Amino acid sequence: MCRMLLTSLVATTMLIPVAATAQDEDLSAMRDQIAAMQAEIARLQTKVENLEQQRQSAERQPNGLVVVDALDPAPVAQAVPISPSTDLGFGAALSAETEEGWSFKPFGRLQFDAGTTALPDGLALADGYGSELRRIRLGVAGDMPGGFGYKLEVDFAGGDAEITDAILTYETGAAELTVGQHNNFQSLEELTSSRFSSFIERAAFTDAFGFERRLGLSVQYGVGDVLVQAGVFGDNFDDLPDSNSRSFDARAVYAPQIGGAQLHVGGSLHFTELNGDDSVRYRQRPLVHFTSNRLLDTGNVGADREFGTGLEAAAILGPLHFAGEAFWQSIDQSDTFTAADDPTFFGGYAEIGYFLTGERRGYKGGKFDRTQPLAPVGEGGIGAVQLVARYDRLDLSDAGITGGIQNGFYGSLIWVPTDYTRLMVNYGRLDYHDAPRPLPSGERDYAADVVGVRAQVDF
Repeated sequence: MCRMLLTSLVATTMLIPVAATAQDEDLSAMRDQIAAMQAEIARLQTKVENLEQQRQSAERQPNGLVVVDALDPAPVAQAVPISPSTDLGFGAALSAETEEGWSFKPFGRLQFDAGTTALPDGLALADGYGSELRRIRLGVAGDMPGGFGYKLEVDFAGGDAEITDAILTYETGAAELTVGQHNNFQSLEELTSSRFSSFIERAAFTDAFGFERRLGLSVQYGVGDVLVQAGVFGDNFDDLPDSNSRSFDARAVYAPQIGGAQLHVGGSLHFTELNGDDSVRYRQRPLVHFTSNRLLDTGNVGADREFGTGLEAAAILGPLHFAGEAFWQSIDQSDTFTAADDPTFFGGYAEIGYFLTGERRGYKGGKFDRTQPLAPVGEGGIGAVQLVARYDRLDLSDAGITGGIQNGFYGSLIWVPTDYTRLMVNYGRLDYHDAPRPLPSGERDYAADVVGVRAQVDF
């Protein structure tokens, strides 16, 4: 069809001047003109044939396009690579993934806390209303070709940018290697994200014993119901280079599903060689973080090493869940103390929770995970509603050190309107014994009441 069209166009173009001058031109000039026209038609037909061949060649190229020069009567086909296709995802945040194995996903969370603390008047400590932006975190995570991955997260809640996670991972088979700043392997409560915790703050012992992210190298191996984690760590970014403590942490979890129940049994070990100021200090706030008051406090205690052991247990049965932990933290004191004086402190908790709306608490990878409402707000439902009760104990008194004993009785009402929004209301009654700060009468046994509220969104 292209050949016929070109022939017609050229013939029409050439015949107009021929007809206009037929009377004035002799037969010889007309023949020359017709010959020129035939030559032009032949040239154009050759070009059409070349273009058709190149088009057919382009269709046979699986990963390229053919670029031709329309003015060249014999163009040469040249393959030009096409960028690999990129898949874009639109969930809680925009994500991207390429066929080559690159992926990129931003994430973040915003947590606003407010509430009140009521302390005994005789302590002369500021109490009452308090509030804070507990966490403002932004980060990116993704995969790279060859089994590698990355994650970087920064917290802006304190007014300055503070790195929380900064890691590079490599996955091979059932093993995953991680290098950078990340959580060491202590406690189910500590490893569960604050986005999914039962209370505004984690169990008292996790903060008192200084559980935090540290710079290190670790390996994780998971097959079936068994998960084993171990690593060597230095200090948190914020403590470097002033401190150069070294620690070893390990954790093992057995998490079988029996019938409709998800079970969790685990244990952990922690050893730190202290090479900073050769001292430790264990202390703790009353439930909420927006108060600076710490009613339990060992003060600075000389130490060369610390050694911790932990036990974990949990079960999820439909909308009901149980969880509990116990952790013992011992310190090997400086040479001025005898081995008999080395103290051992204790912390632990037990909790029970129930979803009034029928959801099941999320669990993944040896820790609690996101719970998605069965009927979210905006889709004809009220979201997920959960009640949780907890007993929380922390004992910082031993071997002549009087850091105090806390028995906390907590209640939590959690409303999850949608997958990525959360509201929490907590109440705590905390009974203190042998508290390091006495009342004016000298009494060291007293109580405090705390109410805390959190509004949270994450993506």
